[in-house]
Amino acid sequence: MSCTTIKKFISLALLGTMCFQVGCVSLTNMALGPVGIPIPISPYLQDNEELQFHVHERYARVPIMGPITDAYHAAIDPPSDDEVMHALERARPVRGGIPFLNEKQRNRVRIVKEKIADYVDEPRFVPLIGFAQLHHAHYKCSVYFEERMINGWPVPYSLEDNECVEVIYIDHNHFHMCGDPDTGASSPY
Repeated sequence: MSCTTIKKFISLALLGTMCFQVGCVSLTNMALGPVGIPIPISPYLQDNEELQFHVHERYARVPIMGPITDAYHAAIDPPSDDEVMHALERARPVRGGIPFLNEKQRNRVRIVKEKIADYVDEPRFVPLIGFAQLHHAHYKCSVYFEERMINGWPVPYSLEDNECVEVIYIDHNHFHMCGDPDTGASSPY
């Protein structure tokens, strides 16, 4: 073999090793086999997972509060605007359109919240909690908005509905412990 052939072979081997060591794929990851190579995920799917976690973390759990101490028992806060908009998105989705091809927009959103019921059940035994009362609070949320639908293909046009109304009912339920519970030193009540 000639000297130039050896030099080309060595330079190609070095270049191949350097290219193989760049980024997420390297010789150290190859020990894991095919699991060591990262697989790209769509931003839509990642955003969807983050949104599901956001809703689960904030709105899908039932809080456990301390005992009711007086005759008047007001419910916890009414639903937030974020919670109402997530419920509206489940009922009438806007997400998922294709930009410049098929889009929906909500503009001039106004939310009106009314409490329609607030009552407490009789004490009963609930597993993992003990004796507790379930406090129900029902809200009627009316959402007024303008909806614009944009279609960009084959003939571009947009449709506007200036008087959209959607009524959403949201239930806020939470537990109140009964009696004088021994909840431990780390309990907030």
